[in-house]
Amino acid sequence: MSRINVPSVKVIHYADPFCPWSLPSDPSYDEARRVWNGVIDKRPLAIVKCKDEEDVVNTVNYARENSLLLATRGGGHSVAGFGTCDNGVVLDLSEMKKIVVDPSSKTAVAQPGLTWGEFDRATQEHALATTGGVISTTGIAGFTLGGGVGRLVRKHGLTIDNLLSVELVTAEGKKVKASAEQNQDLFWGVKGGGGNFGVVTRFEYKLHQVDPVVFGGLLIFPFERAEEVLKVYGEWVRSVPDELSALSLFLIAPPIPPIPQHIQGKRVFAIGLCYADDLEEGARLVSLIKALNPAADLAGPIPYTVLQSMFDASAPRGINAYWKSLYLDELDKNVIGTLIQAGSSFRSPFTHLDLIYLEGAVKRKGAEESAFQHRDKRFLVHMNGNWMNKQEETENIN
Repeated sequence: MSRINVPSVKVIHYADPFCPWSLPSDPSYDEARRVWNGVIDKRPLAIVKCKDEEDVVNTVNYARENSLLLATRGGGHSVAGFGTCDNGVVLDLSEMKKIVVDPSSKTAVAQPGLTWGEFDRATQEHALATTGGVISTTGIAGFTLGGGVGRLVRKHGLTIDNLLSVELVTAEGKKVKASAEQNQDLFWGVKGGGGNFGVVTRFEYKLHQVDPVVFGGLLIFPFERAEEVLKVYGEWVRSVPDELSALSLFLIAPPIPPIPQHIQGKRVFAIGLCYADDLEEGARLVSLIKALNPAADLAGPIPYTVLQSMFDASAPRGINAYWKSLYLDELDKNVIGTLIQAGSSFRSPFTHLDLIYLEGAVKRKGAEESAFQHRDKRFLVHMNGNWMNKQEETENIN
């Protein structure tokens, strides 16, 4: 018998096997309440490990009937901590990890507990993929519902552009399916509107041919050359086909191979690349930027799943994180100067400032087709403030 003491609510009993609970009195509670971002330190009344859709329905009904706050957690990777709450119930979907890939129809049906690493490994068995997260430990659910910008975004669009249908549980505990043919208004809102409309228990995605080896990686330049390279980069990305996705980033080079020892620990400027098509053509296109003679050339043929997990070491579970984002239309002299100033200001070796080039398939969809409203923007800027020592919070946020 599970028992929760709810403030201002009667003592509630729920008989097993409703589904596994983790309560504040349990030895497993502190581990169960942890999320990816170490800054987030919420204490829910209970964490419910859902095994299937019926568990989700029961938990939603339970929270509603007892006037309890309900937070839904997929991968637990929300920087803002949306997957947890104080004095409420956390609906934990992390054990709902089933995925079915149909190579003939090029579709995948996936449950919300999957991470992008797990999703990519399953689809790559058939040389297929869809736009997904660039940190492989990110959950598919929250990433999808927010829009989804990844390495295939210019060729195949946002993750929501590849979403064919969802099944969800509403706040009333009802099971609903939404697609372009059914509950169209709900489907519109789900695509970019986050988790505001229910708990999604099933995602159906369109997949695309992506060979297991793509052309990608990093070109790393000394920080002092950032202005010169950014000017060339800004022109170069406008000339390349949609098959090539690129981002530029400011970071402190980590002390790990294959980073050359002479730049490890130094502030650098880098260009990240992914060309998911013919390898020779990818090499030719990237040679135009390689001609700038980077300090480290780490771009070449690479397994897609390896590329998708390349940045995982910069975002371990439990790291402290504070992120900000904005969109830019142009990369002019003033913007470049501001980016360089920001790129020179952080101290943590885990922090990085990213400039992601969009357009392509993102722009070809109309703003009215989904709740995502930034399709006309050319660049997305992410300031990813990450640090390990909690005592360094003030200096890393400021």
